[in-house]
Amino acid sequence: MAEDTDALVVMARILSPHCRVTRMSSGALIADWRRTRFLGMATADVQKFADGSSEERAELVTGLVRAGCATRRKTHPRVEVGLWLRGVHLLIRTMGFGRVLRLLSLAAPDYARADLPSAEDVMRLKQALQSHGRRSWFVNDDCKAEAVTAFVLLRRRGLKAVLHVGVREHPFALHAWTSSAGLCIPDADPRGHAFTPVLSIGCGGP
Repeated sequence: MAEDTDALVVMARILSPHCRVTRMSSGALIADWRRTRFLGMATADVQKFADGSSEERAELVTGLVRAGCATRRKTHPRVEVGLWLRGVHLLIRTMGFGRVLRLLSLAAPDYARADLPSAEDVMRLKQALQSHGRRSWFVNDDCKAEAVTAFVLLRRRGLKAVLHVGVREHPFALHAWTSSAGLCIPDADPRGHAFTPVLSIGCGGP
């Protein structure tokens, strides 16, 4: 049992963030939440991750990379985050924030994984969005674009996330943020100003 657990831990480390591995009686099941598909592995192959030779592990990793379940470099896709952020910002400017919220069901699936998102992954996403938002004159630190982008990217990985739209009366202002794993993207109370949520979206749309 301990060897099986060790093998699954090794597998989880090389899998892409949108994939989750679950131990089965006949081996392991890899759930690919980006493509909504599943890949089974035999017990013998699972054990190779724990006690197999480097050549055997390399062969298995190559197979996972070809299947799209693993990447050779475990880095956060900052370029992808930047493209999504600019695209969402342009969409909000041309269509309006309300209409973009209605389109979330097309970009953010309703299903959710059983495992909770890790605070580390959410923090990396937050830092990437803040970096792109502050450096881009086009986006210019837009809370709506950051919140929608975070919501879509998290939900496309099957992770639980809630998009909030809040209001402040004095002085009047609107603010949007996405909460996941106990973190908010962007901050729910920027500059110490609290906003009362008037709309919360937890699935693919209002």
